[in-house]
Amino acid sequence: MSQEINKKLFQDRKRTNILSNPEQKFISYLVPRIPSSITSDGLTAIGFLGAVIVLGSFLLAEYVALPWLLLGIFGFFVQWFGDSLDGRIAFYRNKSRKWYGFALDIVMDWISTILIGLGYVFYAPDDFKYSGFFLVAMYGWAMIISQLRYKITDKYTIDAGLLGPTEVRVVICAVLLAEVLFKGSINYLVMGICIALFFINLSDTKKLLVLGDERDAAEKKAKAEEAE
Repeated sequence: MSQEINKKLFQDRKRTNILSNPEQKFISYLVPRIPSSITSDGLTAIGFLGAVIVLGSFLLAEYVALPWLLLGIFGFFVQWFGDSLDGRIAFYRNKSRKWYGFALDIVMDWISTILIGLGYVFYAPDDFKYSGFFLVAMYGWAMIISQLRYKITDKYTIDAGLLGPTEVRVVICAVLLAEVLFKGSINYLVMGICIALFFINLSDTKKLLVLGDERDAAEKKAKAEEAE
């Protein structure tokens, strides 16, 4: 039964991230247990609440006490819960709205990313604040790549090779924990994440252009065959 549920829930997308197998099994376990009163839009709202909690954790850590930063780990779990289950619950209940859900998901992901980046900007000292802006820019670049890949290939994937949104959340949670244990480490770790995302995005952009070139060639070939 679980295999049937898993196949149904993830038939619309290809996942390549490291945690895809345990993540999909966990989602397949959760989906049938979500109360019918909680809709897919309600789960989207829960995911957005998670981003607000992360923002709040940065503010509390800055203006109250550093250990409040650990609240951000809970916030990322809440965000993952809502963001990962909203579309899957719609598929499971046969109430999916492909383009509505796609548009809402992208918009909310972007707003959530801005809130989380803003939280870091409030927390970071001096010029390290620019790392928050750069992190949001890098994540936005990755989002653009995923949408363009979808447009070119008609196949939707949210992962960059072995890394996906879940892995990014896990890494950032580890960074938050490290900051509580070793204050000031977050500034350099965020810079490292930004640099890594830059090179990942650069590589994915090159791959995207190759896909675009291949589709151009295929369309030209098809038109030439039609003309004959």
